[in-house]
Amino acid sequence: MSWTARADGNPVSTWLRNPAFTGYTGMALGAFAAFLGIPPIQARTSTWPLAVGIVAVLLGVATISRGRKRIGFGAMVAGLVGIGLGLLATRSSVGNLNAVFNPSLIAQTFAFGTPLVFGAIAGMFSERSGVVNIGLEGMMLMGAFWGVYGADKGGTWVMGLVVGMCAGGLLALVYAYFAIHLRADQIVGGTAVNFLALGITGYFFFQLYNGNYVSEGVSTIPNVRIPGIADMHFLGPAIGDLNLMVWASFVLVISSYVVMFKTPIGLRIRACGEHPRAADTVGINVYAVRYGSVVLSGLLAAAGGVYLSDGFGGGTFTDNMTEGRGFIALAAMIFGNWRPAGAFAAAILFGFSSAVALRLQVYSASASTLFNVLPYVLTLIAVAGVIGRTVPPAADGKPYRKQ
Repeated sequence: MSWTARADGNPVSTWLRNPAFTGYTGMALGAFAAFLGIPPIQARTSTWPLAVGIVAVLLGVATISRGRKRIGFGAMVAGLVGIGLGLLATRSSVGNLNAVFNPSLIAQTFAFGTPLVFGAIAGMFSERSGVVNIGLEGMMLMGAFWGVYGADKGGTWVMGLVVGMCAGGLLALVYAYFAIHLRADQIVGGTAVNFLALGITGYFFFQLYNGNYVSEGVSTIPNVRIPGIADMHFLGPAIGDLNLMVWASFVLVISSYVVMFKTPIGLRIRACGEHPRAADTVGINVYAVRYGSVVLSGLLAAAGGVYLSDGFGGGTFTDNMTEGRGFIALAAMIFGNWRPAGAFAAAILFGFSSAVALRLQVYSASASTLFNVLPYVLTLIAVAGVIGRTVPPAADGKPYRKQ
């Protein structure tokens, strides 16, 4: 008998019997157990994380008994991991905890996560139209180099942003021609684009800057200091003085959701990614939609690259500066199930992991490296379908031939 059949009409009882509610509550409690030992709560006894984690595990068991195995196992794993992390935190010194977990960690999380947000949203637009964009890494790298070059020669970071985004858009147009018009294998084509970008940026970096660091004095993307908040005790170091591109990433997530799910343009993009032949039948130009989506993807990915070099990097560039962030952005997009909010949450999770890993060096280098691996493990769990199966657009990666 299902849980709905056993509900007695009491709203509270109904919610408690809902396996989705118990499962997600267990996941939340598992995460809470991990945070009990760190600031600002900073419990110094193992009782609280142990108790909260056990409750999370029991909720997972109850969820499994009601037939929701994936969510139930997710709650159990969250509870066990929360117990382990919470116990480790209670055994750490207060000084080390305060050095790792302080308000500036929030600002650093956004700093690491912002290029991933741009890359993940970029990938979402491309793949929602039916084109797999493995070339995000190369487009981001093009934005990183040409963004610095544009800011250096143009004298302003605005010019750097424009030049960098145009470079990423042009590379995306080349990739779109091979993937859409010539119907080449999109995985191979995207990989070739990545190598092409690596060669282009490496060549011009050597020709224009002799392979050295970009000279000092390059106009960089400014921070936005919020009056009243910047001087506050906790919020000031956390969000009072963030880079302009960080705030732009928040706007991007909201606007991309509106465009993709609340406008006719978004409906056409999704139609081309789900059933292009049906979209063609009703008069939608599938080729034009896919070309536009891939080029937009390149523009957004390049914007993330510009932030990486001319914002977070302080106006510098080094060979292969992106270091795989385009692939991490793809993982964030998959983790977020091809939706803006999910992609944003995954990108911020990846950024948080990188920020914490950098700070965990106060304990040991091995602990730092281990924590840096966490986002990839979570991505594998998500792709494997342990916590809700990720479902790509039906025509994603399938070339379309007009008949």
